[in-house]
Amino acid sequence: MSRASAKPKPSINEQYAAFKLDIRPSRIHRWGVYAGENIPARRKVIEYTGERLNRRQTRLRSDQRGAMIYLFTLDAYWTIDGAVGGSGAEYINHCCDPNIITVIRSGHILYMSRRPIPKGEELTVDYHFASDIEKYTCKCGAENCRGTINLK
Repeated sequence: MSRASAKPKPSINEQYAAFKLDIRPSRIHRWGVYAGENIPARRKVIEYTGERLNRRQTRLRSDQRGAMIYLFTLDAYWTIDGAVGGSGAEYINHCCDPNIITVIRSGHILYMSRRPIPKGEELTVDYHFASDIEKYTCKCGAENCRGTINLK
């Protein structure tokens, strides 16, 4: 692959981040988001942003094979596609024992810290994939790993 066709390294849109965050390779999956400074418990870390899709658009987008999918369901009608205009939060990986939780407030998807997160630690969230969809193997390495990203 030539340099001209290489994708640029993902980045954090600082407009949506409350703390310094870095994106770098992850042992869990491809890229990960890491704390660039100590983050206290119960604080907004970053907002998940992207293109807003209705149910029909979401169905079409999720059927695209070979593409990286960064779809986050906002409510029964809307989904946010972090691959288009994402804040960098779309690179936060799944973990069965996460340090980040999701809060949906006034149409915004916020990632909040569950506990103090030291500088350098990878940020993780439980994706809570439904048990009745295709199973995805979990590679988080947590002591309480359920072996799948899907809920049991």
